[in-house]
Amino acid sequence: MFVRAFACGAVLCAAALAQEPVPRFGTTVVIPGGLRGVIYHIPHGTSRLPDFTRLKPVGSIYTSSLNVPPQGFRDGFPGVTKRFEWFAIDYTGRFWIEKPGLYTFVLTSDDGARLYIDDQLIIDNDRQHEPEDRTGSLRLARGVHRIRVPYYQGPRLQVALVLEVMPPGETRRIFSTDDFKPPPHPEDWPEEEPDRNPETPLSH
Repeated sequence: MFVRAFACGAVLCAAALAQEPVPRFGTTVVIPGGLRGVIYHIPHGTSRLPDFTRLKPVGSIYTSSLNVPPQGFRDGFPGVTKRFEWFAIDYTGRFWIEKPGLYTFVLTSDDGARLYIDDQLIIDNDRQHEPEDRTGSLRLARGVHRIRVPYYQGPRLQVALVLEVMPPGETRRIFSTDDFKPPPHPEDWPEEEPDRNPETPLSH
């Protein structure tokens, strides 16, 4: 197993670091309450998200948000088992909703990705493509909710994986588990039944 924290290329990194934090897919350091991403190698020529049950994991990484805007593939993920292409990451986690209502999510990816909440498919942005946004909405009750974002990178050139959220009455922002932390004592969290009628996902 050879997994390190993601970082950008050495030449471009110097200028970027002076301006703002470098977007990352994750770190090998466990982030309590964050997202866990399980990394897989996928066959060359893969054109859609793989069946992860048929693949062997090669490592795990952790993050509180998915915020890798469209960029050159060499700057997005050096360090993931030395691969720049043909790999997949299956992110899972939980988050707490304090304010019930209609939540809108925007998923940007290159290549394919999907968003599941409480095992419901909310956004389907699968298949091999350039950076593309897709939007989906659903009503969330107060309590704990499960989130899953499977993602794969096919051939080189560009990479992108960004998940944004617009809570009811608020502006759109990067989804972070840091913003949706539950009250203390996890054993006391109520896990309420979510609305099973999400709005139809829309493409930008």
